[in-house]
Amino acid sequence: MKFPFTQPPAQRARSWRWLVPVLLVLLFLAVLIWLPWQARQMEATERQEQLIADTLWVEQTLRFELARSEEALGALAADLVARPPAPEALQARLRQMFSNGHELVRVSWYGPDGALRETHGAAPPAALPAATLLAAEVAGATRSGRYSEPYGASAATPGLLDYYLPLYANGKPAGSLVATYSLQVLLDETVPWWFAQDNALTLLDRDDHPVARRAAGGPGRGVYTHRRELDLPGALVVLSTDSVKRAPQLLPNLLVGSVIVLALGLVLSLATLWRHISRTLAAESALRQQMAFRTAMENSLITGLRARDLEGRVTYVNRAFCEIVGVPAEQLVGRKPPMPYWAPEVLSEYEERFQSVLSGTVVPQFETVFQRPDGQRVPVLVYEAPLVDADGRQTGWMSSIQDITDRKRAEELNRQQQEKLETSARLATMGEMSSMLAHELNQPLAAISSYTAGALNVLERSTQAGEPVNTGRLRHALEQARQQAQRAGQIIRSVHEFVKKREPRREPVTIQDVVEGVRALVELQARQAGVALRVELPSGLPRVEADRLMLEQVLLNLTRNAVEAMHDTPLAQRVLRIAAAHADGMVTVSVIDRGHGIAPDVAAGLFSPFYSTKLDGMGMGLSICRTAIEFHGGTLSHAPNPGGGTVFSFALPAQAAGGTLG
Repeated sequence: MKFPFTQPPAQRARSWRWLVPVLLVLLFLAVLIWLPWQARQMEATERQEQLIADTLWVEQTLRFELARSEEALGALAADLVARPPAPEALQARLRQMFSNGHELVRVSWYGPDGALRETHGAAPPAALPAATLLAAEVAGATRSGRYSEPYGASAATPGLLDYYLPLYANGKPAGSLVATYSLQVLLDETVPWWFAQDNALTLLDRDDHPVARRAAGGPGRGVYTHRRELDLPGALVVLSTDSVKRAPQLLPNLLVGSVIVLALGLVLSLATLWRHISRTLAAESALRQQMAFRTAMENSLITGLRARDLEGRVTYVNRAFCEIVGVPAEQLVGRKPPMPYWAPEVLSEYEERFQSVLSGTVVPQFETVFQRPDGQRVPVLVYEAPLVDADGRQTGWMSSIQDITDRKRAEELNRQQQEKLETSARLATMGEMSSMLAHELNQPLAAISSYTAGALNVLERSTQAGEPVNTGRLRHALEQARQQAQRAGQIIRSVHEFVKKREPRREPVTIQDVVEGVRALVELQARQAGVALRVELPSGLPRVEADRLMLEQVLLNLTRNAVEAMHDTPLAQRVLRIAAAHADGMVTVSVIDRGHGIAPDVAAGLFSPFYSTKLDGMGMGLSICRTAIEFHGGTLSHAPNPGGGTVFSFALPAQAAGGTLG
């Protein structure tokens, strides 16, 4: 066949007349073939994009549910450290947590020694799983809560997930909270039914092993799938979705299909558009409800929340934070440091910490002071953590702020009560020793009276006889009277120094000075009871940073107990030893008696307040001693004496080199 442009004009015109319809038919057929294929591709793309969006929404919903549980556990941990509730109140609070989060299987509270103190829910295992122990190591190193890897999953049993939250009191480990979640219940309670009807959901562990499934509409077809990692600190859990829908198919008969497509194209387009709009509106409504719920929850918290970008600009504050600092949100959002709630006395600390934030490093937890517009200072505890978006990029820093005014007030009240209790104990001790003090003071006073009477007699005889005064005898009598007066004064000063009330004052002291400070009182007790005192202090003992009066009270209480313990010991064996040693950076002082010892049932409650084996005892002596030693960072313990009796020892941190005595 010849092409029209190679033919004569007349024949070329006829050729164009039939060629144009052929081209139009071919174009129409091409359009008919292309439209179903394009529609199929568009539908496949739309389904995949919708699945990705829905998967992201489900992932955020799951993470939000776990974050809500984390906040509840954090608040419970703060209360357990600051003011542990009664067992009934604690169980009621745990029941409320289980009511709000059905995915919880068990919540256990462990003490600093690892012993189980309280639990709720399923019975705790005899030992924590290996995954939980690994999470505990990371949590202890970072001082923040960590999730364990999923464990316990099998073909018939869904997996479990533990959240390990370490507890700290005054910077020291104070136990832990371990919450166990059922991943299957988390999927069943959190994922909407309509999404589970169209998609098969699976939670996978680090090795892609399924740990929980939900497939209300049947197994997925593997056509439209998506995977999304849950942002869980310490654990890798992947949310996998597999749609039950199959891929769109081309109509078997394109000619018939073209007629149907041309006839129903507009209706199908409108229906598709309406369906898409309805689902979009439903998703927007669900998102608004979730945002409203989250906003209401954040505003109901007593913990202040503050978000800052990487430049330190405040991007969000909640109502509790505004109440803590006394500044409305509109004056804080968008503002860069210096902030209006910075207290002048810690301004340099704020600026130094802000520079650390700009450099990308922050202190996860610290205490500071905020100032309200009226000048009132508010002590706060601040927790800092990176703020990460959905793509894993850090966009700023998130802070939670707790007002610790009540805690500080309680600590101050507790300190004052402890001081009053120590003063009362010293007064009680001196009351018990009053008769011995009277006897001890009577001897030097009587001697003073005798020596002064003798001196007067020497003067009177010399005057009557008209002879010169014998200055030698007179000087001897006056010197003896002076020594006895110094002895009585030393006893009175020891008593006065021991019972007077003052603020604790740490300073470098030596064990020799502590022992000498109470030696007169200890010798007085020992002499009255027929006990021999031996002081064995090696030379070169390092100094300790301590309040001397508090250590003297501890030593006097321990020696008094030792003297009383030897009441029934034969006189020849009544020996009280005070010894000291230095090893491993600690200075240890031991009070050793040869009394009746301590029975095992008595030893269990020996350091408990108000526990006493004496009929007239208050039961506070050893409790005060332990509190005083722990105040200095030391320990108080007891052990049997191999020769009979008991050894009470307290160990204190020694000062570094340069603080020793030659």
